[in-house]
Amino acid sequence: MRIPPAGHAGSWFATASTTHSAFGPDDAPAPSVAPAAPRTGRGLPRMPAWGPMDSAEYGRTSPPEEIERAVRVLAANGPVVVLTGAGMSTDSGLPDYRGRTATARQPMTIQEFTGSDLSRRRYWARSTVGWRQFLQARPNQGHRLLAAIQAASSPFPISAVITQNVDGLHEAAGTKRVIPLHGQLSLVTCLGCGHLSSRPLLHERMLLLNPGYAARLDELAAQVARAPDGDADVDRTHDFRYPLCGICGGMLKPDVVFFGEAAHPQVVRDCYAAVEEAGSVLVLGSSLTVQSGLRFVRAAVKAGRPVVVVNDGPTRADGVAAVRIAGRITDVLQLWCGAEKTKTDG
Repeated sequence: MRIPPAGHAGSWFATASTTHSAFGPDDAPAPSVAPAAPRTGRGLPRMPAWGPMDSAEYGRTSPPEEIERAVRVLAANGPVVVLTGAGMSTDSGLPDYRGRTATARQPMTIQEFTGSDLSRRRYWARSTVGWRQFLQARPNQGHRLLAAIQAASSPFPISAVITQNVDGLHEAAGTKRVIPLHGQLSLVTCLGCGHLSSRPLLHERMLLLNPGYAARLDELAAQVARAPDGDADVDRTHDFRYPLCGICGGMLKPDVVFFGEAAHPQVVRDCYAAVEEAGSVLVLGSSLTVQSGLRFVRAAVKAGRPVVVVNDGPTRADGVAAVRIAGRITDVLQLWCGAEKTKTDG
């Protein structure tokens, strides 16, 4: 399988449209980030940028025989590379982007963040309010089951986990060789000198700079609608103060990939290498709406590697998956682990 050039990392936020299939060109026009009503193109649903799909059959569960067939496919094709999305962390209290309980909203783009002081004030104010809830998230049973499967190489071997999540919960659960495609929210980077620093320490600086917010943090946190990246809806943020880099005075930014921003080229290369080394791909909890994760599924399909998708709600790989499982991630992983235990005991 030929690994595409690093430039392929750009335009990852393009979503499905009425004129491009899920496996169409990479230069599809980028959509508005505002939630859109679902439409179809070549039989595929158009995914909203953020919020649930009205036409999706959320809560549906695949029959046991399909779930068993999926694990047989994964076990028969050698090492599995797992690609996870926000649905992996919903049981940890972190909302997803397009699930049935997702809040329709307009995520900030990198162009907004870097181009406007008011936008940065708004982002950091919302992030400061949402940070405590994000920080309290712990690995759920799904994270632990996936780590246990990898450690035991049973019922199938896992060579790597590519995650679109920025929460660090795979690592906290003990999973090895985790590739954080979109970065980690626990770190902050300076856009001037590239220095990395601690997000928890920055949080304390934010509170010192904004005593009014600090005094009302619990009240604000109880009122806001939280998001998967630790962001939150907060009104009247024009007076929020945020620090600059202590080394060069440059602009600070969470060390995560914003909408409209390209993933780091080396991280992308690492992901393609993991897919190339694997015999199959398992997608857990991702609608694959953005090109950032979809491209790795596309690469696996092109190379003839089977793809298994587990998600509650439609995905952009539904038409090409070798097995498509509907259901909660934890429930499916428990069934897979239970089936393997039963086979061993018998």
